Amino acid sequence: MINKKAHLVKDLFSEKIEKVPTRNGYGEGLVEAGKKNKDVVALCADLTDSTRTKMFKDKFPERFIEIGVAEQNLVTVASGMAAVGKIPFVSSYGAFSPGRNWEQIRTTICYNDRPVNIGGAHTGVSVGPDGATHQILEDIAIMRALPNMIVIAPCDYHESRKATAAAAENGKPTYIRFAREKTPVFTTKMTPFQIGRAEVFRMGKRVTIVACGPLVYEALMAAEEVDGEVIDCHTVKPIDQDTILMSAKKTGRVVTVEEHQITGGLGGAVAELLVEQHPVPMRRVGVRDRFGESGEPDELLQKFGLKAKNIVAAAKELF
Repeated sequence: MINKKAHLVKDLFSEKIEKVPTRNGYGEGLVEAGKKNKDVVALCADLTDSTRTKMFKDKFPERFIEIGVAEQNLVTVASGMAAVGKIPFVSSYGAFSPGRNWEQIRTTICYNDRPVNIGGAHTGVSVGPDGATHQILEDIAIMRALPNMIVIAPCDYHESRKATAAAAENGKPTYIRFAREKTPVFTTKMTPFQIGRAEVFRMGKRVTIVACGPLVYEALMAAEEVDGEVIDCHTVKPIDQDTILMSAKKTGRVVTVEEHQITGGLGGAVAELLVEQHPVPMRRVGVRDRFGESGEPDELLQKFGLKAKNIVAAAKELF
């Protein structure tokens, strides 16, 4: 049963679902943050259009810096700006930032606890034909291991926009991952969003499905078949322990879903929580220790076992 009253999720079965890339939400959220606070600045590594930072550049050209293909400089310059009171947003493909500049993020941003916001674009296998080199599948793992870093994987366009605007106000290093491909828009402008608080999008009794990113939609579709309770765990760090534990105690079974390696990602975070506080049978749906490859986005989701049918199969293994 979709939790419409509390969370205003669209009816997935009565209308044609609009599709918009989550990266569009990042661009619009950045403009929203810039309008609200003159200290918000944006920096990019020669991917201004792809990351949708161009929206901010067009609106506030005097607050935009093009760093060029120099991802290490991208984050160190941003850290320096944060040290003097600015609120920087940096963006590139996730394979390059945080993939290429992780040490600089660790030392100049996290070690000093600077409020730099890092937008990682083109995450997951749904990047498509660009192939394995551009399909970052390890970013959640390497970022959530960093002290002081907040990690967010928005489920759709609206949530990406809200997450970006919220990151401008949290005063902490923050990583937001978003996708290239158009994905279903199934939340609304009024759907609640708060960093660090998961949302129960569907009530269920037989299994808890904890998902992040655009695959939350696949989780909702799968839940209809297995009476699953779907948790949109957009903030992977700090994870909402109370919401996950409450649901796990009710259903007695947990499936995690992510477009990321199952090692160190959302599945790892939930497993760590459960093994310490409330062990239950669990399955993880995600990428299993392999790189991506070229192909059409939906074909790759099928091949890597990231569709609703795969979530259903994982849940049925627990029954």
